[in-house]
Amino acid sequence: MDHVAPFDYENVAGRIAFGRGRTAELGDSVAEAGGERALVVCGSNVGANRDTMAPVESGLGDSLAGVFDGTTPDKDARAVTEGVAAMADHDADALVAVGGGSSIDVARAMRAVAVTGHDADEFRAYVAEHGTIPVPDASLPPLVAVPTTLAGADCSTGGSVTFYGDGDEETLSGGYGDPRLMPDAVVYDPVLFETTPTGALVGSAMNGFDKGLEALYSRHASPLTDAPAIRGLQLLTDALPGVTDPADESVLERVVAGIVLVQYPRATVDGGLLSLIHAFGHGLRGEGVQQGVAHAVMAPPALELLFESVDGRRDLLATALGVTDAENTASAVVDAVAAVRDGLGLPARLREVDEVERDALPTVARRVAEDQFVANAPEGFDPSREDLLDTLEATW
Repeated sequence: MDHVAPFDYENVAGRIAFGRGRTAELGDSVAEAGGERALVVCGSNVGANRDTMAPVESGLGDSLAGVFDGTTPDKDARAVTEGVAAMADHDADALVAVGGGSSIDVARAMRAVAVTGHDADEFRAYVAEHGTIPVPDASLPPLVAVPTTLAGADCSTGGSVTFYGDGDEETLSGGYGDPRLMPDAVVYDPVLFETTPTGALVGSAMNGFDKGLEALYSRHASPLTDAPAIRGLQLLTDALPGVTDPADESVLERVVAGIVLVQYPRATVDGGLLSLIHAFGHGLRGEGVQQGVAHAVMAPPALELLFESVDGRRDLLATALGVTDAENTASAVVDAVAAVRDGLGLPARLREVDEVERDALPTVARRVAEDQFVANAPEGFDPSREDLLDTLEATW
């Protein structure tokens, strides 16, 4: 029998609340985190969606200070300093981030800048010098996250904002991984996910689903990370294809619960669980490809490349995906992942993605090879840039 290797695991997720109607408790969540007046942080689409915002505002009640709807999908860093200014304008001492990973990432950065007091130029200069955002050794404004998409960035210690070049200025990424920026609480209410347009849900779904796959094959996996990832993948494999036309409200409940489970292992200060699929996603993001679409196209071929040289814990993946009776386990895992993608109506070939030109694939391969997440792949997996390019070409 296989030995169980020693492991360490320190989870830094805040309080997690799941269930229909839990948005009604937002005011209590803010108070429990130490806040009195909360600024809602979201994008313009969410801010204009009354089906989403009405329950949020009602749940906050008297603790609602105001709304800042200036976040963008590209996580423009200007929203951070603009959001901090909105906190001052509304006399807010707490934040409630509503929407996808971009709004949550911006709100987390706002926690730091609200204390450091950096203006936009000082904020950019700090990141240019240090490569990360400033995180003060002081008490930060409370943050409650209320996700409405399935990308699964809510429990990650890692995040980023981007300083886009103006004129001769270069574009800078302000990444961070300090656990002090984690939300104090995360509220998962399936009712709010039902207010998100189906296209946005589907576009984020594979990004969240793939976090469960990578949690199992990452070299940093452990029994404590395996258990929620397996159960989460079981829920998602069964329910995700039904998101486009749910038969009943239980479909989205299972999907949201599955997303919570597959990302929960990532709320750790230990070794990372994102790996090869996310590296391919980052490589394609440089061409402007939305992450969920990039993951949809690349997850099956990335797994094929992985299985060519290492076991990749394929038996455990087969258990999670419900294909343990297959003759060829690796092929069955790849086919099961492709079936989830196809059930969501997402593209299977790079040539179907408008943002990608075939002559850009060598550049994409270089980005993938240089991506830090490749190092989280199983021991023995060491693809060359040519291997990565061959995979991209085969996926064209």
